[in-house]
Amino acid sequence: MEQTIPGVLRLVGPRVAPLPLLLDSPHSGYAYPADFSPSAPPEAYRRGEDMFIDEIFGLAPEFGATLVAALFPRVYIDANRDEKDIDPELLDRPWPYPVSPSIKTRDGKGLIWRLVGPDSVPLYARKLTVTEVESRIVRYHRPYHDQMRRSYEALYGHFGAVWHVNCHSMGAVGDARAPDAGKRRADIVLGDRDGTTCSAEFTQLVANALRKLGYWVKINDPYKGVELVRRFSDPARKRHSLQIEINRGLYMDEDAFVKRRNFDRLRDDMTALVAQLAGYVQSQIQG
Repeated sequence: MEQTIPGVLRLVGPRVAPLPLLLDSPHSGYAYPADFSPSAPPEAYRRGEDMFIDEIFGLAPEFGATLVAALFPRVYIDANRDEKDIDPELLDRPWPYPVSPSIKTRDGKGLIWRLVGPDSVPLYARKLTVTEVESRIVRYHRPYHDQMRRSYEALYGHFGAVWHVNCHSMGAVGDARAPDAGKRRADIVLGDRDGTTCSAEFTQLVANALRKLGYWVKINDPYKGVELVRRFSDPARKRHSLQIEINRGLYMDEDAFVKRRNFDRLRDDMTALVAQLAGYVQSQIQG
């Protein structure tokens, strides 16, 4: 079963017996809406895309998982931010609703990005209107979160537990505004917000599986997880959520925006990871 909300998201249901395993890719979209009017060049703002991540995890439904993938781009509105994460510098007048800017907003990467690219250039040559931002929230951000909630709660209601994997990619080297600026990054970074969004057993299961596949893995360094793992987690109630960040240098040319020859190997390895997670989830619901 596959459903699409045009320009917003793609939902792929399990192709075998369903398991309470939910994967989502909130940043792999590249359907830029008609009202997106950037002044920055594409080579700057397209670096915000988690390119090919939905494809890398695309076979997850073959193992009983549900997959949700955004079609809209992250820089237009970021599905991995709270809708109150508003950047006042971006607007032509004060936001009329409650605001709660995050640390990301100070870097120009809040709910709607203000700065893009490794040199942090302005995305727009003008201020956005309140009406424009409201429209993006209503048409894109809320439908994505609503679908995530429906999928998550349906699985939890049926199985009494959910394991959610929030899928992302990251630059091979920390950019100037990152906490690890200029440093080479691990192959894969897992984020559980310092052990608060899923069981330690689940985090270690994923880490050990990836290490056995030959990957250099770090946990919560430099990424701990943001809004989606925070929102969809409560380990004490068997609601587990883990973020996975894959180093783009493993599978693509970050400047040319194209796949490298080892893309297929990485996709096969992530499919093997999903198969292992499906086996683990099956054992948990049977036990």
